[in-house]
Amino acid sequence: MFDRHVFLVGMPGSGKSSLGKKVAANLHVPYQDMDKRIQDIMGKTVVDIFAEYGEKTFRTAETNLLIQITREAPSLISTGGGSAMNPENVKIMKAYGLIILIDRPLDQILSDIKLDRRPTFAEKGLEEVERVYHERYATYHAVADITLDNSEGYYHGVEELEKILRLRFGLYTL
Repeated sequence: MFDRHVFLVGMPGSGKSSLGKKVAANLHVPYQDMDKRIQDIMGKTVVDIFAEYGEKTFRTAETNLLIQITREAPSLISTGGGSAMNPENVKIMKAYGLIILIDRPLDQILSDIKLDRRPTFAEKGLEEVERVYHERYATYHAVADITLDNSEGYYHGVEELEKILRLRFGLYTL
């Protein structure tokens, strides 16, 4: 079990959700996907929330959810791609947990990102993914306590994230 939260940050398409879900299951620790929780709370998809209420409402929901999460048992949390861009969110994550950047090269993200599931990219396309990547890259690295290179495929990413968490929290297999 973790003694504090672990927040996975990074670009949409970097592997936060897929790696987080698998590693949490492997380690038998609670897992949360912030976008999914916001969808469940609001009863709408992230795309619909953006369309109906705007990005500002969604970002406020993210911050409110982070505050709520700090009152819950420590878990492995996949944040939304924009969560780490808000200094208030970073302050919350730093105070209550460990921030791990899931860093994946832009060309790999571009090759398999599902634009229709990403409200900030759905209409503008791959050029927008590239612009946002360059806009956010330095911030992601600046806020991260640990950076995981997720350029060698899903199974390698799972293995590396699991190794980081086992060492950090003393979770050893017998």
